[in-house]
Amino acid sequence: MNRDEAIKYIHTVSWKGSVPGLGRIRELCRLLGDPQDGLRFIHVAGTNGKGSVSAMLSSILRAAGYKTGLFTSPYVSFFEERIVSDGEPIPGDALGRVTERVRAAAETMKETPTEFELLTAVGFEYFREERCDVVVLETGLGGRLDSTNVIGPPVLSVITGIGLDHTAILGDTEKKIAREKAGIIKKGSAAVAGKMSGDALSVIKKRAEAVACPLYAADPGRISAPRLSPSGTEFTDERYGELFVPLAGVHQLDNAATVLTAADALARAGFCVTEDAVRRGLRETRWPARFETLAADPLVIYDGAHNPDGVEALTENVRLLLGGRAVIVFGVMADKSYEEMIKTAATVAERVYTVRPDNPRSLDPAVSAELFDRLGAPARSCGSVGEGISLAGEEARERGLPVVIMGTLYMYAEASDEVRRLFGRRTTV
Repeated sequence: MNRDEAIKYIHTVSWKGSVPGLGRIRELCRLLGDPQDGLRFIHVAGTNGKGSVSAMLSSILRAAGYKTGLFTSPYVSFFEERIVSDGEPIPGDALGRVTERVRAAAETMKETPTEFELLTAVGFEYFREERCDVVVLETGLGGRLDSTNVIGPPVLSVITGIGLDHTAILGDTEKKIAREKAGIIKKGSAAVAGKMSGDALSVIKKRAEAVACPLYAADPGRISAPRLSPSGTEFTDERYGELFVPLAGVHQLDNAATVLTAADALARAGFCVTEDAVRRGLRETRWPARFETLAADPLVIYDGAHNPDGVEALTENVRLLLGGRAVIVFGVMADKSYEEMIKTAATVAERVYTVRPDNPRSLDPAVSAELFDRLGAPARSCGSVGEGISLAGEEARERGLPVVIMGTLYMYAEASDEVRRLFGRRTTV
C-alpha cells in the first residue's frame, strides 16, 4: 500500500450504523498487539486551545531532549500533519506500510472501525515503531468515548477549556460537555485544567477527586506584562521570566498559562523539563491557521475559529491587534453554530466576502451573506475561495484595513495557496 492508497482507504472506510464507544478501537488495538500500551502519553482535550497547547507541549518536550510524538486533528495542509514524530510528519511510505498492517487487522473485525479509529491505530503503530519517549495525544471529539481514550493512565491529562461545540453529541451545557471531556482523567496520573467557567471546573474537580488524581488549575495570574502583535505573544511568567511564543492572539496567554502549568506537572512526574527547554520550546512552536499572518501587503490573517468561543476570541484579537475593523472572508461548516458565529464576527466586519470551503459539510455562502447583511455588515457571496480573497484584498487596500479569513480549518490549504498567488509570501510584520 502506498501513501495515496492509505489515505483513500482511511477516508473511504464504511462506518454507517456504528455507535459511539471504545469497543471497536479496543479490539483493533488488541489485534495489533496493543501498541499504545508501550507508550507514555500526555492526553489533551478541550473545546478550544487544545491544538495550540498540544503544539507548545510537544515543542517543549522536544527541546528537553525527548523523542516526541504528536497526534492532532484535523490536518490543515496535508494529511500526514496529523501524525508527527520528533517534529517530522509521518513519511508517505511509512503511512502506507503502517496502514496496511492496520487494514489487515480491521478486515478481520465483525464491525468495521470508523475513520478516526483507523487513524488512531495508525498513530499508535507508528509511534511504537518510532520508539517515541512520549506522545502528545489530542482527542478528536469529546474525551470519554473518543477513540484516543483507549490508552491507560497517561502521564498527564490536560483539559484546555470548555465551551459549546458539538452539542448534539457532547451535550448542550458546559457541565455536560465538561463531563465528557473529563473522561480522559484516570487514576494513576495527574491532570491540568485550563481557563474555564466555575461550573465546568467543578465537574473536572469532581472527576479528579473520584479517581484520586491530583489536579492543577492553571492560574492566568502567573502571566503579566503581555506584549501582543500579529507576529506572536511576549509575556512575563512568575517562574520562567520573559517568554515568547510565535502564536498571536490574546487567547494564547491563557493557553500559555495552561502549558506552563503542565510543564510544572511534568517536572513533578520526573521529566527533565528545564527553564531553557520551556523557553526554547515555546519560542520554536509552530502551529498554523491560528491567527496566522499569511501576507503583509495587505495584511492577511488566517484564523481557524469554528465555534462561538473561538470567534469571540478572534474578534477580541481584531480589536486589540488590528484596530478593530477588518475585511472578512468567511466560510463555515453547516453543522456549526454559524448564526452565533456570524453575529459575533459582524461586530468587527467592515465588509464580508462569503465563500464555500471544499467540504461536503460546507454552508451555502449565500446563506451566510444574507445573515451578515441583516446584521448591518455588507456581504457578497463569492463563487470560489480565490475570488473571495481577491475581492477582499482589493477592498482592504482601498480602505487601509487587514483581511481576516475565518470560519474553519478546512479551507486553510486552499486559502494560503491563493494568498501566496495573489499577494506573495509573508514578510515580517
